[in-house]
Amino acid sequence: MKRSVAAAAALLLVTAGCTYPGAGTKKESPGVSRVAETRLLELKGQVLSDGPHGEKPAPATAADLTPAEIAQVKAKKPTAAISMHYGGNDWAIAQIAGLKSEFANLGIRVLAVTDANFKPDRQVSDLETILSQKPDIIVSIPSDPVATASAYKSVAAAGVRLVFMDNVPVGMTPGKDYVSMVSADNYGNGVVSAHLMAKALGGKGEIGVIYHEADFFVTKQRWQGFTSTIKKDYPEIKIVEQKGIAGPDFAGDAQGVANAYLSRHPNLDGIWAVWDVPAEGVLAAARSYGRYDLKIATEDLGKNVAIALAKNQFVVGLGAQVPFDQGVTEARLAAGSLIGKTEPPYVALSALPVDHSNVLQAWKQVYHSDPPKFLRDSYQR
Repeated sequence: MKRSVAAAAALLLVTAGCTYPGAGTKKESPGVSRVAETRLLELKGQVLSDGPHGEKPAPATAADLTPAEIAQVKAKKPTAAISMHYGGNDWAIAQIAGLKSEFANLGIRVLAVTDANFKPDRQVSDLETILSQKPDIIVSIPSDPVATASAYKSVAAAGVRLVFMDNVPVGMTPGKDYVSMVSADNYGNGVVSAHLMAKALGGKGEIGVIYHEADFFVTKQRWQGFTSTIKKDYPEIKIVEQKGIAGPDFAGDAQGVANAYLSRHPNLDGIWAVWDVPAEGVLAAARSYGRYDLKIATEDLGKNVAIALAKNQFVVGLGAQVPFDQGVTEARLAAGSLIGKTEPPYVALSALPVDHSNVLQAWKQVYHSDPPKFLRDSYQR
């Protein structure tokens, strides 16, 4: 997905070498910090989300293959394709990298990788083009679970093994129409970001929320996880306003919402954004208002929010997915289905809490590569 001028402004902000009045200031309360840290420790390794049909989550290890099974897969010389709802952010790039890496390990040739830029009609066309190449496997994330459903049903009817990431088209049944769905613990990621926001606010204050205004299973889970945790565990934090954004200019739309929040609520202490690209718009709004004390929490460890965390400016914490590992898991599930394995209908990987203290280590865990120089150079000790 293309980033707007807002995102560029946010990047300039977080990569600048100077500090600003209020940047990195702490409101933490020892009591609240202990509560938040206890909750985060309790969440380690757990998955709080159920699947789209209420399925209980299976662990990623359920997709593991034995050497004999891998040999069976390779003997079939299968092919695969990847159809993304959009491919222009760090999460999507890491998902694709994990898929390609594991497909190569399994002897599966990738025929195509497509990017619908969040346009359902384009994704329908992408799927039709892919299907003409007769792949054995398609791994995909639907841009719209209703508008793309008939195209995915055609894929299933053609006998292609379908594995979904994060969302499932309406009217499709696991084990019949598709193999499995793989996701992060998105509800858990929302819960994690709520605890990190509460810790930074000292357990009290006024916040705004920017959610994804779409019928998208996992982003709804994030929103629900964040808001329910704030209301249940931190009664002195008041959500004063909530508004959704539909894109495709998620950074620009979020900047507009954040500008309105900061104008209407001069005492606003924090803003939660549903993932890192909208959070870039919030960063730009905070800078334009001179609100260097604003606390921002989000999901997904993208480059710009990682820099902000490293510099200890604005972004106080996030719940990260592990998209490379998700891609590996998706590839293994698809491969297993080719040799007759019965795969679990829903696999989820637990949330990873990230704040200033562990952002460099988290980068390596999320992307399976060392933190880049720009991030190491940004880190303020």
